[in-house]
Amino acid sequence: MSKYLLNCFLLVLPLFIWNIALYKYLPKGYTSKDIWDDIPFWLNITENILRVIVFLFPLLMVLSFQSKTQKIGLVVYLAALLIYFLSWILQIYFSDSLWSRSLIGFMAPAYTTIFIFIGIAMIGTQSIILIPRVSLIYILASILFVSIHTYHSYLAYINLRQHI
Repeated sequence: MSKYLLNCFLLVLPLFIWNIALYKYLPKGYTSKDIWDDIPFWLNITENILRVIVFLFPLLMVLSFQSKTQKIGLVVYLAALLIYFLSWILQIYFSDSLWSRSLIGFMAPAYTTIFIFIGIAMIGTQSIILIPRVSLIYILASILFVSIHTYHSYLAYINLRQHI
């Protein structure tokens, strides 16, 4: 029973909590209206389908820290989580800085998530049900999601800069 409860979805929860708690404090360009304006329909659908896959797939991955890979994965995950949180903090508290106003700074909350997902994949090397190469499948889905999500962020940045 514990293998069903102790799954890698627990590692996704900090992202949900962080996003829900702090989304309203993000500067212009990150609001629902700004981020979804002028975004192609195909991108919207693709991103949201991949988001569901990447955020729910960890339900099938066993949370374990037994192997060396899993322990390294925990370190990668925690470091990546810190970097992700920092990318948000810089946008919220230093939104007028050169970093936050730059393309790479604006997109940081999107592209830094890949390292979180890699950490999760390293931790969740086994699946609750028989899924061969579960980590590889998760990494591939994560790369697709982060690529689309980052491209969306790029389009939002371009849209924001055109309206300033």
